[in-house]
Amino acid sequence: MIQNNPVIPVIFGEVLFDCFPDGNSVLGGAPFNVAWHLQAFGMSPLMISSIGDDELGNDVKAAMQDWNMSTAGLQSDPAHPTGSVDIEFDNGEPRYTIVEHRAYDHIDPGSLPSLPENRLLYHGSLALRNQTSRDALAALKSQHRGTVFMDVNLRDPWWERQYVLNLASEADWVKLNEDELVLLSSERDTIEAQAHAFMDTHALKGLVVTLGEKGALALTSDGSRAMVSPSQTLDVVDTVGAGDAFTSVLILGIIRDWPLESTMQRAQAFASQIVGQQGATVHDHAFYQVMIADWDL
Repeated sequence: MIQNNPVIPVIFGEVLFDCFPDGNSVLGGAPFNVAWHLQAFGMSPLMISSIGDDELGNDVKAAMQDWNMSTAGLQSDPAHPTGSVDIEFDNGEPRYTIVEHRAYDHIDPGSLPSLPENRLLYHGSLALRNQTSRDALAALKSQHRGTVFMDVNLRDPWWERQYVLNLASEADWVKLNEDELVLLSSERDTIEAQAHAFMDTHALKGLVVTLGEKGALALTSDGSRAMVSPSQTLDVVDTVGAGDAFTSVLILGIIRDWPLESTMQRAQAFASQIVGQQGATVHDHAFYQVMIADWDL
């Protein structure tokens, strides 16, 4: 289906390198991962971030160009290096050391690109640990008319509860994990009851709670509910980026106006594919072709 004036995802936040214990470095950052997948699915996202004037920054730009992604929203910061995260594994679960004072902490509100007319704005919470990037997001929101999708990513010590709650109240859709919902909730009830209360408190159109190996729950303001679970026979290489893969398909479903149940099933299926890879981004277009065909993209 071709839209005359398609909705363009505007993706705001960190771009960085995930550094693994074996010495491998994989390009990532939750917003960047989401943009990467959306590009593969034909959505032409506008990624707004900042990189250092360094070798890693050059690698980011080259990777985006090779993937045919727009670099119009990519700033270059001579004063701060490109982002990086050191990853270690504890019983198969990733632990992150997020290096501070990186370029993505200093996204310049005065150097933002022109925005597409019809758009969905996605942002996380990690890149907002610094006031400069907070100001940049506020500047974007001041000129935004359309859906706001917030992807909560609480990494100690880089978050403040009230600020995150305020961001949730400015969003239309919020995605977060079970632990994050508990941290941000005033209720102490079942996860589903907390999810309903959170959605009502922040007047959301939709809320998605990821539940690890139990899958994910979605609720919408019109009363829809969907629950999905991963296959128990997954060949898991690592879980880095699985949530970002899930998010990319949620955004795809919102833009394409898919039924909630279909969106969640497809998001879960794609996340299950990603955990079979190392790292969060895949550089082979063929990896996406089955889904593109199945979903009539």
